[in-house]
Amino acid sequence: MPLVRIDALRADSERLTALGRAVHDALIETIGIPPDDHFQILVGHDGTNSTLHYGGYFGIDRDDDIVYVAITLRSGRTPAQKQALYRRIADLAHAYAGTAPRNVFITLTENTSIDWSLGNGEAQYATSTTSAAAADGTPAPAAGTAARE
Repeated sequence: MPLVRIDALRADSERLTALGRAVHDALIETIGIPPDDHFQILVGHDGTNSTLHYGGYFGIDRDDDIVYVAITLRSGRTPAQKQALYRRIADLAHAYAGTAPRNVFITLTENTSIDWSLGNGEAQYATSTTSAAAADGTPAPAAGTAARE
């Protein structure tokens, strides 16, 4: 159950939608989230009332086409899976939205099952017993809930 936030400078609705699709498709392809596990916050900044700052850190020549992608998800992915996700997001952001890979800045924040409430004021992933982990290594959801990542 990733929660994705995408911030882009001077991005219209069409570009934000394309960037959201790029991230969602990459999550499905690289870490196997279900297609209907689609929770995103898409924010365009006009550069005047709100803006994004960037620099040339690590020798990467970023520009005003910068896109920040922040993904919060349950822990359990390997470094190889994370690296594949970063690469796929950059590739698809370029293919779908024309954003140069050098302008795609990604962060992952991992947490545990108890850190999620998907609605109704309940912690759907939390379990009261030590049930078996899901096939992908993440904790199993609570009884009566659908398995999601």
